[in-house]
Amino acid sequence: MDIDRDAVAAIRREHVDWRFKGLPASTFGTSLGEVADRRLDLFADGFVGPLVVLDAAALEHNLATMSAWCAARGVLLAPHGKTTMAPQLFARQFDHGAWAITAANVSQLRVYRAFGVRRVLLANQLVDPAGLAWLAAELAADPSFEFTCWVDSVAGVRRMTEALGSPERPVDVLVELGAPGGRTGARDLATAVEVAEAAAQSPALRLAGVGGYEGALAHDASAPALSAVDGYLGVLRELVFRIRDLFEVDEPIVTGGGSAYFDQVAAALTAPWPFPVRPVLRSGAYITHDDGFYRGISPLGRGAGEQPFRSALRAWAQVTSKPEPELALLTMGKRDASFDEGLPEPQVVRGRDGVERPATGVVTALNDQHTFLRLPADSTVEVGDWVGFGLSHPCTVFDKWQLLPVVDGTTVVDLVRTYF
Repeated sequence: MDIDRDAVAAIRREHVDWRFKGLPASTFGTSLGEVADRRLDLFADGFVGPLVVLDAAALEHNLATMSAWCAARGVLLAPHGKTTMAPQLFARQFDHGAWAITAANVSQLRVYRAFGVRRVLLANQLVDPAGLAWLAAELAADPSFEFTCWVDSVAGVRRMTEALGSPERPVDVLVELGAPGGRTGARDLATAVEVAEAAAQSPALRLAGVGGYEGALAHDASAPALSAVDGYLGVLRELVFRIRDLFEVDEPIVTGGGSAYFDQVAAALTAPWPFPVRPVLRSGAYITHDDGFYRGISPLGRGAGEQPFRSALRAWAQVTSKPEPELALLTMGKRDASFDEGLPEPQVVRGRDGVERPATGVVTALNDQHTFLRLPADSTVEVGDWVGFGLSHPCTVFDKWQLLPVVDGTTVVDLVRTYF
């Protein structure tokens, strides 16, 4: 079983109360499942702003689109669960063919295991003795649990080996290749080979492949950025060839891929190999896409001639002040919406009569709890109106919400629980 479906289903039995932003007071004391089954309306049934919601149709579209895209190219998908930290969404990703879920640290891994996620890639180094002790016990207790993490230094291999001692099951590791100016990862081939040799010699580890992350090397879709990504992927392939005799598994994992350049990663990972490998993408933000950073940079957002992703995120906030004719202040701030990769994008205005019309204006700033919306001179926005915003960078949206309504139009059809 890829995930414990009973544990995921049990989320619906948790009760709503004051902990969850935006929910109607009338729902307090009832279960998430009961609230979802009531099919409440966002604007008629007592929800309070600000509120971030997920679009049901867009979620399903993105799940199906990415699944088909990966299947057509022969790559496995291990989406980065840190994007949502939502086991209900993990289950849907598995339903659409995900091979594993990726984590970034032990705390995330513990959430995954609490919900029975069977196969996890930890796309990071793990050298903390307490974390390694917990991991070793988890591997020993569950023979079906498959785990892999990264190593990028001989010192890291040594720390892991010292902490693990003689575990019942060795920990699978991938040599991580980095690049100058990038994030983690061995900075050159020679260093990466040394790391691989050390891992292969460790009695506590098993060398299971090669991993990397190209997203730290480029931040747009310009020709130089795409070329830098291709250059890095070429070196990643060369590393696989250099250490092929050191791998301790029959089918080593070769993995890369954030949510920006996964088309180039897939092409590199599935180019011909003279020996079997397991190509794995780790894209995570595709499940919601966005109305900012990924819309402009994702291969299924920047007009690659294929079925594009759809943004599944929308924030609703109410105009509470219009102190100047061309300035509105709304009940949404940095505690509610992402702002690290672009400010919220006003898309629709909903008047007090319930009629929606296209939004005009631009967000110029977010305070902790306020949005500054600069309006054109002819704007008809009034105090009491609701504004629907598109958001950029889903990774810094989900962590602000323990519970997100899933909507069909303005009708709530489900509730998604997050665990950050």
